[in-house]
Amino acid sequence: MNVAGHFSYAVTIFLMVAGLFIVIARGNLIKKLVGLGIFQTSVYMLYIAPGKLIGGTAPIVSEAFRVYSNPLPHVLILTAIVVGVATLALGLALVVRIRETYGGIEEDEILAADRQEDEASPS
Repeated sequence: MNVAGHFSYAVTIFLMVAGLFIVIARGNLIKKLVGLGIFQTSVYMLYIAPGKLIGGTAPIVSEAFRVYSNPLPHVLILTAIVVGVATLALGLALVVRIRETYGGIEEDEILAADRQEDEASPS
């Protein structure tokens, strides 16, 4: 078994677990967005790693080349990066609005403020 050939998968799994842990374990909304970004990066790596073949070239038909790399994963990940940036921007905009409304970005403080508001409002 070639360990060096699977190094990118080990890094991908590490980043995926680290990003998921940050999203689940942290209460700060900015830290959750950072964890989401790390998780997204691991997914990008998961798709790109098998798309590149060692010694492969761009898929331009020529008699000089026998091994070609598949460009489709790279194109799909380029689109995913754009969507990821838009998601991060929306998340940051929501965090700004939450901070303006609740005065903080800690999940516990926001939930406590919601509970107080529910108890104070007449039903």
